[in-house]
Amino acid sequence: MKLPNPEGLLVERGKIVEYLLNPVHRFGAGKARFFVALGFRVEEWEVLAEALREHGRTNEVVQALETGFGPRYTVEGELGTPSGRRPRVRSVWQLERTANGPRLITSYPVEAES
Repeated sequence: MKLPNPEGLLVERGKIVEYLLNPVHRFGAGKARFFVALGFRVEEWEVLAEALREHGRTNEVVQALETGFGPRYTVEGELGTPSGRRPRVRSVWQLERTANGPRLITSYPVEAES
């Protein structure tokens, strides 16, 4: 199964700049180290946003849960990066009832869970 409405995937600037690429964020610092090591930069935040949209469009949903706000989807697969490496990443998307497409909640390396 793929994400619904893949043409409408939303990755907000704040999610990238203030969280996934923020080395001092309380919960995002480790994620920032991971993504920066792969060549992603705050100054070019759109590169990571597009890589995550592509990840959401091309990889399979491995879990879908109803949250009360709408379905939440977990996607796993390789992520294209500026460094050329293709790490296995998990991205989590929320489809709110009034939205055109799923919105990115978070993303992190699959290996980080082990």
